[in-house]
Amino acid sequence: MQIYGDSESGNCYKLKLICGLVDRGYDWIPVDILAGETRSESFLALNPGGQIPVCVTDGGDVLTESNAILYYLARDSVYWPQDALAQARVLQWQFFEQYTHEPSIAVARFIRHYQKMPAARQAEYEAKLKAGARALRLMDTHLAQQDYLVGDRASIADVSLFAYTHVADEGGFDLADFPALLAWLERIRALPGFVPMRE
Repeated sequence: MQIYGDSESGNCYKLKLICGLVDRGYDWIPVDILAGETRSESFLALNPGGQIPVCVTDGGDVLTESNAILYYLARDSVYWPQDALAQARVLQWQFFEQYTHEPSIAVARFIRHYQKMPAARQAEYEAKLKAGARALRLMDTHLAQQDYLVGDRASIADVSLFAYTHVADEGGFDLADFPALLAWLERIRALPGFVPMRE
């Protein structure tokens, strides 16, 4: 199996993390987003959408979209629950991650950490901070009541949301404001097979 990704991308890190947690081997193919490698002819032949991560399965099939790949990698593990309602709740959190959390947390991180706060994006950045804080508060409130996002054990919902949450400080978010969230981050780091974003 091959995974094409950028090591600083939270969406790509999700796949490294789940592979560690389920003890799945893979070859990592580095793709530099900032250098425009996702727009190269060879990459677009692999994924016409021009986005990472991309997974090429052992059988040669191409999968895109990080949360879909997460499901594929975790579907036979403890990280994908068997109960239908629990499965729906995992998907609920993954939709939240892609449509509410990631567009604010990851974009704020990109503007501040990678672009070094260009003046032209200052207003956008401030808006992302507000939206991101709301997302983090929602998670913190939920995690004050239970150890993981769905049920009493970690799932791919936790993997999805850990990826950008644990580096939210790089986007200017003060995680000290969210104690239940901080405790959850430590529980994820303590899972057997956990691998960090940066070695």
